[in-house]
Amino acid sequence: MASKASDSHTKLDSGQTDDSTVDLAEGQVQRQHGNNGQSSEKNITELTQQSMSKPEQQYVTGLKLQVVVGSAIPRITSDFHSLPDMGWYGSAYLLSSCALQPLAGRLYTHLGSKACLFFPRSNAMKNANSTQSLFLSFLALFEVGSVLCGAAQSSKMLIVGRVVAGMGGSGLTNGALTIISAAAPMHKQPLLVGIMFGISQIGIICGPLIGGAFTEYVNWRWCFYVNLPIGAVAAVLLLMIHIPDRLSHNGSDKLTLRMLLSNLDLTGFALFASFAIMIELGLEWGGQGVPWKSARIIGLLCGGIVALALFAVWEYRVGENAMIPPSVAGRREVWTSCLYLGFFSGALLCFTYYLPTYFQAVKGVSPLISGVYMLSGIVPQLIMAIVSGFFIGKTGYYLPWALAGAVIACVAAGLVSTFTVHESTAKWVMYQFIGGFGRGCGLQAPIIAIQNTLRSKPEQNSLGMSLAAFGQTFGGSLALSIADILFEDGLVSGLESYAPSIDPSIIVKAGSTGFRQVVNSDQLPGVLQAYTGAIDKTFYLAAAFSGVTFVLAWGMGWHKLRKEAKDAPAQPLVDNLP
Repeated sequence: MASKASDSHTKLDSGQTDDSTVDLAEGQVQRQHGNNGQSSEKNITELTQQSMSKPEQQYVTGLKLQVVVGSAIPRITSDFHSLPDMGWYGSAYLLSSCALQPLAGRLYTHLGSKACLFFPRSNAMKNANSTQSLFLSFLALFEVGSVLCGAAQSSKMLIVGRVVAGMGGSGLTNGALTIISAAAPMHKQPLLVGIMFGISQIGIICGPLIGGAFTEYVNWRWCFYVNLPIGAVAAVLLLMIHIPDRLSHNGSDKLTLRMLLSNLDLTGFALFASFAIMIELGLEWGGQGVPWKSARIIGLLCGGIVALALFAVWEYRVGENAMIPPSVAGRREVWTSCLYLGFFSGALLCFTYYLPTYFQAVKGVSPLISGVYMLSGIVPQLIMAIVSGFFIGKTGYYLPWALAGAVIACVAAGLVSTFTVHESTAKWVMYQFIGGFGRGCGLQAPIIAIQNTLRSKPEQNSLGMSLAAFGQTFGGSLALSIADILFEDGLVSGLESYAPSIDPSIIVKAGSTGFRQVVNSDQLPGVLQAYTGAIDKTFYLAAAFSGVTFVLAWGMGWHKLRKEAKDAPAQPLVDNLP
């Protein structure tokens, strides 16, 4: 499997670094010396740029699919007369993505570390190893889902397309991280991961702008078709470079379908998928036309908890053959990093979703101007993601950045929760800047912590990355569900206090950009006050989530990145990266 740098310098029991082989639990690991390294070292600068941009572009694609769709949903529900299905357009993607992420990690482990019969080498893919081929397979599935969504003739077809896209997206994030870890040495990965996460935020901000422009001036279907050229560029760049296989193999190691199925722990997958689907459905339906106290919601949430308990028991019983082995999930640095990433992403999404609501609903600006206003938080986040990654690579310490990111993000969320209807421009610019600065500091630290912790067993890296991807996705989904409850309850109670003459259901149905058309000028100040108070409550949640990340960060431990031995052969694709 190619999820760690090919210059891996795993220490032997004697404390010395062997230049040829290292015994790992999974078998013989051999270094790729690069003696015939023209394919991996020619035009090193060009290959560096390609290996950096390719997974990041696809990561942006996966995220942007979620946010671009938001701008198109009103038109979609109008065309298909499918307002009751609106929630499914977002949750269908999350359901399939969350459920399949650990299985995707298992696939990268077994298909990425062995010569595989499932990926025959065509001329177009002669430079691709199994990890690259598997990534391209997930990318192709993601693109098929995008095509189904764009060509949908009914609401049900669109939902099916979203499910298929989510299945493909389940292997893109951890696949991108796996490829980065195979292409770069450990001490240079923080910078690449920082760039990856920084660019993804640009996609989140540009997504609504692009989606709104397509919906208004072209057709909402292009919100999905736009993923095709982006994916094509990512695939071409990936095929142009050589990512070294981390584990050696020979013809006798061919992986058959029967061997693959026996290694995937399908029972564990079924239990985990049941947990993810039931919890996601409970959070999606709860309060959205189905009371939280109803038997359906209670049954889903309780069923999800039971499925999680059964999954934990089964994984413990299976041991190292489990979908998520105890040697991975049981490492304190791994599970605290995954939880950190989940809570950190949840706090981030509160900013991403509810600051535009504040600007559009309270300030009354257009979606385009709202996106421009958000740049005061996105630009410092992008810069600090790169800067922090650079300094983590130079110093080797990631815990200080995780702690600083949690503290600064918590302070920023608290400041934003004080927003009023007539907040000054200087304040909302500065508060966003502080938040972006903090998020940029801490976003990639848990990824680096997991990679560093599992470095001695590189075949487990993809499993760690799949847990990180699940933590990010599930944590964000959980945060948005809770934030939505806080927002709606806060809005209704605020309307009862500040605009008692208005039926709250009218304002809720009108939406955040349509309520101005259903209230008169005398009622508008009270409605704006109610909206501001409701939005402020969501940032209480962001502050709380950020506070939890501060506690979780200590679980990463005060460890230093382990650099390669001085006499280790130079072979990674991006080893000349400054």
